[in-house]
Amino acid sequence: MYELIQVSERSYYIQSPAKIGLVRLDGQDVCLIDSGNDKDAGRKVRQLLDTNGWQLTAIYNTHSNADHIGGNRYLQGQTGCKIYAPGIDCAFTRHPVLEPSFLYGGYPCKELRHKFLMAQESDAQELTKKCLPEGFEIIPLPGHFFDMVGFRTPDDVVYLADCLSSRETLDKYQIGFIYDVATYLKTLEMVKSLQAKVFVPAHAAASEDIADLAQYNIDKVLEIADKIIGICQEPLCFEAILQRLFMDYGLTMNFEQYVLVGSTVRSYLAWLKDTGRVNGLFENNMLLWQRT
Repeated sequence: MYELIQVSERSYYIQSPAKIGLVRLDGQDVCLIDSGNDKDAGRKVRQLLDTNGWQLTAIYNTHSNADHIGGNRYLQGQTGCKIYAPGIDCAFTRHPVLEPSFLYGGYPCKELRHKFLMAQESDAQELTKKCLPEGFEIIPLPGHFFDMVGFRTPDDVVYLADCLSSRETLDKYQIGFIYDVATYLKTLEMVKSLQAKVFVPAHAAASEDIADLAQYNIDKVLEIADKIIGICQEPLCFEAILQRLFMDYGLTMNFEQYVLVGSTVRSYLAWLKDTGRVNGLFENNMLLWQRT
């Protein structure tokens, strides 16, 4: 873990729970794409930088999930590097309590205020084209989270953040986190057509071809949607739908899984309602969902 792996002349990734991109710039300067899940990850990254004699100039966050920004504060404090994050995700990076609050839908209890859902605050600025190193390209990848992006480096390596999960992850956990299902599917269709020397997803193996994996992710989204429609043959409240999904897929409920999977299921229900496949009705002051 935290092995530095070179994929092209100037582009690398650090093997970690969420892959961290590293790109050599001019001289000894380097930048990171994301920073890992916590202060310990930041320390290990700093050790790699010191071993190679590199100076960290900037961290470009793909989005604001805690496992991608958790090393920000430590690395910024140690190196003085700048931090950039896209759109709405910049606010979440500056104020990380927004993530568990958003997922829970209110003030998060202490079981949700931990490093896996709430990173430490860091002084992030909004990501724009002007702040990128020369030759870098921003690739919009919305859907998984609000304004998630990927990056293409000058030597044609594409870092894909969380828009793809590995087959093993999908087969094990079934329901991957999605904020906006319709937009996520559009992103996956776009990703299928991308060309690059190497693709580096955060939660799947680096590869020269990711079209098949993108399709596997699409198929899993559509499978989950069909599953929810099938569950909603009779009017059911959200909690009953969530319980059925956990039971049918053999998942284990805890606070973290309740908010991550629960938020995703709400997004599915919103998408299915907007596309006319389920209805929301109120009976006895309870919101119920039923297939059309």
